[in-house]
Amino acid sequence: MRFGMFVPQGWRHDLVGIDPREQWGVMRSLAEFADREGSPWEAIWVYDHFHTVPVPSEHEATHEAWSLMAAFAASTSRVRLGQMCTCMSYRNPAYLAKVAATVDIVSGGRVEMGIGGGWYEHEWRAYGYGFPEVPERLARLREGVEIMHQAWTTGTATFHGEHYRVDGAIVQPQPLQDGGIPMWIAGGGEKVTLRIAAKYASATNFFGSPEEFSHKSEVLRGHCERLGRPFDEITRSANFNTVIGVDEADVERRLEAVHARLAGSAGDAAAAKFIADFRADAAIAVGTVDAVVERLRDMRERGLGYAIHYFPEAAYDRSGLELFEREVIPALS
Repeated sequence: MRFGMFVPQGWRHDLVGIDPREQWGVMRSLAEFADREGSPWEAIWVYDHFHTVPVPSEHEATHEAWSLMAAFAASTSRVRLGQMCTCMSYRNPAYLAKVAATVDIVSGGRVEMGIGGGWYEHEWRAYGYGFPEVPERLARLREGVEIMHQAWTTGTATFHGEHYRVDGAIVQPQPLQDGGIPMWIAGGGEKVTLRIAAKYASATNFFGSPEEFSHKSEVLRGHCERLGRPFDEITRSANFNTVIGVDEADVERRLEAVHARLAGSAGDAAAAKFIADFRADAAIAVGTVDAVVERLRDMRERGLGYAIHYFPEAAYDRSGLELFEREVIPALS
């Protein structure tokens, strides 16, 4: 199993209380931590959102994903760089292909393209994108992926679809990576999203319960068989909210600290729901070291090849992150 970590960017109220002039320094420091020689982290990841969750805030930061990609490309040297995931409809796909190719050049060929249909209605409407129904969002995803694939593999893109039209869009220089930037298709939609993944993805990103993960894996396998593509070519990944402690009391202390910080910025109700979601059955990576290792080992046996971990306390306290790195990763790598 391989591992990536999210760098806090404010979206989940995870830079609260840190002066905006200091936030980039915090993010860069965590990126450098993951990038250091001998680090077990394969990649750092960010979210592609404009407004905070669990509630939108007019005062808390949400740093833009592709700006961070460019900054991390220039300030790291080893670790790979991804977004989980870029919303297809937030940027014209030919323009996005150009942006990503440039970041790939700056990074020396270390970019991953996490891409999905998008879901956060509040920010869609606030930024003037409307909020089309799911079939249209997925149709845009399908067309955009085709445009990016074409641009990265040929240097130009021409596509006349229902939602996007490009005519000889030039993307030079092309990405440094052979075959273009690897695509991580995010979402578990069985009829459309996983079919797109079977055709184009280097990796998928979906989750639910362990049983649901196994079910969707079999759906993906079926799409691959119908397309004549080897199922094992696609890495299956999932995201995990991670709060880990040396014992149960330590886990509770950490959860209480996250709750208190979030309640101060988002309110008691939002904070309570946030923590309840962390404690839910699908929260595989909340608990003691032994418990987390056991749950992740089960996921590995179900075919999980790559785990991306979000540590809500990382900007304030790295001890949980360091404990995970020291005790969990070696047990599963």
